[in-house]
Parts: sequence; C-alpha cells; structure tokens
Amino acid sequence: MKRDFPLEKVRNIGIVAHIDAGKTTTTERILYYTGKIYKMGEVHEGTATMDWMEQEQERGITITSAATTCHWRDCRINIIDTPGHVDFTVEVERSLRVLDGCIVVFCGVEGVEPQSETVWRQADKYNVPRITFVNKLDRVGSDFFWVVNKMRERLKAKAYPVQIPLGKEEDFRGVIDLIKMKARLYKGEDLGVDYEEIDIPQEFLPSARKYREELLEALSETDDSLLDKYVHGKEIGNEEIITALRKATIAVKMIPVFCGSSLKNKGVQMLLDGVVDCLPSPKDLPAISGINHRSGKEEKREPSDEENFSALAFKIMADSYVGKLTFLRVYSGTIKAGSYLYNATKDIRERVTRILRMHANRRESIGMVYAGDIAAVVGLKNTATGDTLCAQHHPIVLESIRFPEPVIFLAIEPKTKTDEQKLITTLNILANEDPTFKIKVHPETGQTIISGMGELHLEILVDRMLREFKVEANVGNPQVAYKESITQPFKQEGKYIKQTGGHGQYGHVVLKGKPREKGFGFQFINKVKEGRIPREYISSVEKGVREAMEAGVLAGYPVVDLEVTLVDGSFHEVDSSDLAFKNAAAIALHKGMKKASPVLLEPVMKLEVVMPENYLGDVLGNLNIRRTKITKIDRRSQMGIVDGFAPLLEMFGYATSLRSLTQGRATYSMEPSHYEEVSEELAKEIIEGI
Repeated sequence: MKRDFPLEKVRNIGIVAHIDAGKTTTTERILYYTGKIYKMGEVHEGTATMDWMEQEQERGITITSAATTCHWRDCRINIIDTPGHVDFTVEVERSLRVLDGCIVVFCGVEGVEPQSETVWRQADKYNVPRITFVNKLDRVGSDFFWVVNKMRERLKAKAYPVQIPLGKEEDFRGVIDLIKMKARLYKGEDLGVDYEEIDIPQEFLPSARKYREELLEALSETDDSLLDKYVHGKEIGNEEIITALRKATIAVKMIPVFCGSSLKNKGVQMLLDGVVDCLPSPKDLPAISGINHRSGKEEKREPSDEENFSALAFKIMADSYVGKLTFLRVYSGTIKAGSYLYNATKDIRERVTRILRMHANRRESIGMVYAGDIAAVVGLKNTATGDTLCAQHHPIVLESIRFPEPVIFLAIEPKTKTDEQKLITTLNILANEDPTFKIKVHPETGQTIISGMGELHLEILVDRMLREFKVEANVGNPQVAYKESITQPFKQEGKYIKQTGGHGQYGHVVLKGKPREKGFGFQFINKVKEGRIPREYISSVEKGVREAMEAGVLAGYPVVDLEVTLVDGSFHEVDSSDLAFKNAAAIALHKGMKKASPVLLEPVMKLEVVMPENYLGDVLGNLNIRRTKITKIDRRSQMGIVDGFAPLLEMFGYATSLRSLTQGRATYSMEPSHYEEVSEELAKEIIEGI
C-alpha cells in the first residue's frame, strides 16, 4: 500500500507558549481555516476542540498535549497543541523531542514570559526549527516591536519580522507582508475570511521598508547568492527570499516573526503559509541516529519508507474505549496493523492490533503508518514513554526523553478498604501516562506517597482519579520534595557478614565518595583491582549504592549529586552473593555520608510577578518575608514586573496571599529552577517536623 502523501509535503509541528498567550485559540483557528472543523471553539467558553478533558474546559487551560492532522495548500500538517502551564512541562518536553518544527506563540502585551523562556530552552535542547507568532495585537498595551526586542534580549533569538502589524491596539486591522510588500486588510469581524490585499498605506511605508531591509540583510548573511545581489543592489525576487528564509529557519540560524490576533481571526492564514514555507518536512532534516545494542555501534535511519522501521513512543494514554494508546513518531520504514514490532529498549516483541490517527480525543482507524507519521497504536502492553520500537532483525535504540524530577509530594489513601486495589491500579495507569508523576510506599509508615511538578499537577491527577476511574481517596497536604547531599569527601568500609548453619553471607567493600556539582546527578566508578571482588558482583555494589541513595541519613530524602568509587573489598569463595555485596555497599554509603557533612537541599522556583505599579511595595515586602531573592524589577505601562527565585516551601498559598494584597489584580508564574542548600536552622526545623 503506497503512502497517500509525499514525505516532502508533511509538516510535524507543535504549538508552544506561556499560559494564556493564545495557543489553543490559534490552534482552533488553524483547524477552522484548514477545514478540519466547521465551527470555531473558544477556550473561554470551554468549547475548544483540543481542550477536550473536563478539567481543561472548566479551568480554560491545556493540561495534556493533543494531536490532530489538517491540510493547507498541498501539505499535510500534523499538529500537537501543548500545555502552557509549567506543571505540565512534560507534555512540551516529549512533544518537542519528536517534532520537526514548532510555532512559539507570544502575547503582544506580556511579551516573553517565564514559561516562554522554558519552552524556548526545550526547543534549543532538541535544535527544533521554529517560527514565532505575536498574538493579541488588538489588545490595549500590545506592542509588536517591543515583543520582538524582548525575544532578542531575553531569548538571544535571531528574530526577524516577516510581517508587521497594520495599526495598533484597537486600531489593529491587518498585516503587512514584508516579502510581497503588500498589506492584508481584514473586513469586519467575519471569521477572517473576508479580506483584501492592498498597497501598503503611506504612513506605514517607512517602517515596512526599514524592517524589510533588516530582513534582507540578515538573510544575505546566511545565503551567498542572496548576499551578492544584496551587496550590488540587484532586485531580489519573492521566491528567492522564501527559499533563503526556509533554509535559514531549518538550520535554526533565523527565527521568522509573524503577527496577528487569533481571537479576532486576523493573521492565522498567513501563519499557516509560514508553516508550509519555512518549517521543515521530515526529508529536510538529518537522518536519526541511534545505537545498535547488539553491536554497540551507532547507526542511522533515513526518513524513508524503504528503510528499516524505527519509531519512538513519546506518549501513553489510557483510553476508556480501546485501552492503552501509545503515540508513536515514525522516523523510518512502515508498519501495518496486525504486525509485530521489537521494543529495543526492553528487548521484547509487541503486537500492533490497531493504528489510529487522532484528532484530539476522536480517532480514525488507518491500516498503515509511514516514515514521518505521528499516530497512535493499540496493543503495546509493555511499551513506555521514551521506548524505541523497530524491526527485530535491525535493532536500534534512539535517544530517550529525559524528564525533570518532581518537586512536591503528598500522601494518599483510599476512602474504603474496597478501593485499595483500585487506587493502586489507577495510580499505576496515571504514572504510566505521565513520567513526572511518581508513586512510592513510605518504608516506615506504609503510606502511599505521590509526587509531581506542582500543586495544580497533583490536583488534576487526583481529580482524574475521581472522575475517570471513580476512585474516592483521602489526600494529605502538599509537602516539599527535599533532597540530601554531602559537602565533604569520604572513604568508608562496609561489611555484611552473616554466619548460619548452612551457607553464610559475605560481602566486603571499600567506597570513596565525593560531592558532584549541583544538578550533575550520580556517578558510579569501579576502580577495584582485578581479583579483589569478582566482576559479577560489581553491578550488585552499584545497585546497593543506588538503593541506599533513595533514603538519605538526615531525614530519609533521596540523595543527589554524588560520585561513588569502589576502591577495594574482598569476597568469600562460598558465602559471597549478590545480596551480601548489595547490603555491604548500602552500609558503607550510609556510614560514609554521616561523616561527610550531609546537607538538606530544597527546591527553588523561578518566579515572575506582574502587578499594577501602586502595589509594587506591598508585593516586594511580602516576597522578602518568603525568602525570595529578587533579581530584577521592571516597569512598563503602569505595571510592575518582579523577577526572582523563591523556595517552594514559602510559596504554598501564595495565590491567595497575592490576590488579597493586590485586590486580585496581580498575576504570577513560577517554574522549578534548581535545588539549594537549606540553612542549618531551617534544616533542624524540617528534620524535627518529620
């Protein structure tokens, strides 16, 4: 069966932004203009197609990334609409890992906000080509050129307008195209379908010429043939500009800036043209690389149907009708429904029973998927997020997806004894879907502890348990997820010797430990001399260290940023075992940590508060009480903007406090930034309070 769409005409894109920048509204407009839907849904009315979950409709925010497919000009566009709230950053992370390009939406009033910086960094991490859309230009206080400058200043982006607005704020009535040097004037509020192309009005010509010149100059630096024409003052054709712009965007040497107002239906069709003209097809990008785990060598897979099959599972979803859905990005080759795949990450075979093309929560069965496709498959029982699926005789393991660690936790228990098993099953389903949601049982109290990225994250998950899975639960108060580390090196011996009637237990290790730089995690090094400890027990020593690190010596919190080296030890011909060496390693680590000046670390959040200027003093005073380090105070359009870093512990209940301080007129956003050492005094309080 041949593909119904040429690969070079496929665009896999995501729409990412800070919360409230108008991302989902932009997606709704895209679906309307491409004929995918016939009535535009609105976020504020709870009718947006892509926000299909009850919790999304009630809160007016996106919680889970939703996939859909539409067509524009002669291209198929696979779109993933992602959440803007930082608690659901996992959705952005996994989407950017598998997409070929993205649209970053900015609010014309607020500009570059904290979560805009986060999604930009995530796009940089995966080197994703992007175009930007400055939205809400009809609103009072909007300023397109200020937003472009902020992109350059805060994101270090090579951002160049390819359009500028025709009019400002309530007078915003269209878009000036700097490539064609024409203006598109929208008539009335008729869904943006009725417009006319006119010559640029006289008062906008100087500005249009200035920004076109800036665009051509920047483009000529990326293209030699364009440079020659530009330097010698020769005319440059529109097609040449678009070709050079596409090349520069795909190479992430340039970021084209589009503009409009999605709510008022202005500029979205031109943004779609930008997706087709500037963003890459799978064919425009280099072949994907991975490791053949049998040979240990790096291999490549070209984006072609003729290649051996390779795909990455980037999202798991529990569906009440079809069971577990696994979302795949196919990099090479093809698969049919009913065929078998090899999960190279787990070394198991899985059978694909059905293949679905998704449109938010609606699905359409398809018989086959091809290179470059994004689809959902049914039947993969053991596949998790980040696993590689491929042809069994040509295995490859693609780079997985790394997720941030949870910063908040709470205790949860079923309301009745009969709900106990149901609760465990439900929690496991949710954890399978969301890699930033963790479950563990407290070793001493036996309580079930769930942890996640923020209060809203856990609130939504508990809400889903009740609504989707009908599990009633008692929930404790949110707690901060502290970590432990050491500040001094140590050398420690650990022995585990048990003598019973038959075989005994004998494990003996000597470990050296030292602190690593913050955020660098754990590293295990084996430097034991040949013969001192048999090779088969080395992995048991590492396992013992890792397990012991799950509970530190101060207050039982996980241990981070530690390097442990196995330097010596001994074994017994008969009594040594994996268990003995594992226990010996755990004993050595805990004893060593006690001597190495252990410290408690707390999560620190990056914070931005925006409020009317007259409340600035009150807000700053309140933040100081909350141990906030203020890094910047800005003023713009009678608004005060405060940036800083605040310990998560101090930010519980901040929304209520800020509301009462500013009569509900301030907003704030925060995201996990880093872990910082807690003062001795506070550490003592925390440890005693456990």
